[in-house]
Amino acid sequence: MAALHVIAIGRLRDGPEAALYARYAARMRPRPILTEIAEARGAVSESKRREGASLLAALPVGAVAVALDAGGSAPDSLALAGLVERWLGQGRPVAFLIGGAEGLDAAVLARADHALSLGRLTWPHFLARAMLAEQLYRARAIAAGHPYHRDGRP
Repeated sequence: MAALHVIAIGRLRDGPEAALYARYAARMRPRPILTEIAEARGAVSESKRREGASLLAALPVGAVAVALDAGGSAPDSLALAGLVERWLGQGRPVAFLIGGAEGLDAAVLARADHALSLGRLTWPHFLARAMLAEQLYRARAIAAGHPYHRDGRP
């Protein structure tokens, strides 16, 4: 099976966001590979560019790149499960790219095979990482027929 990667700007310190990410990541088999990239400093446009270059450099060769971006599609959990299974079925690594506080650089969005939104609300990028881990666990549970996801309930 192809590997799942989460490539994110920022290094999570011990705290509730890190614990929540770890909780869901630990439930997945195989466990997603997390790559943390230091936040860039300086002018917004320059730091976004540098962070974007670092995200792209960390992308595994031939990966299906999925950018987390407010402008992306916002599937429900069943549809996301279908997408994840389709991507994994290609036999290529699947990498979810999470930007820093300023979002993703245009070069990252241009390279992405898919843009995924966690909804119209604004989320801190550390919390978005935990939310992504839960949805990936849910997607894998749906694909496996595990009862974690209760279809028809909000």
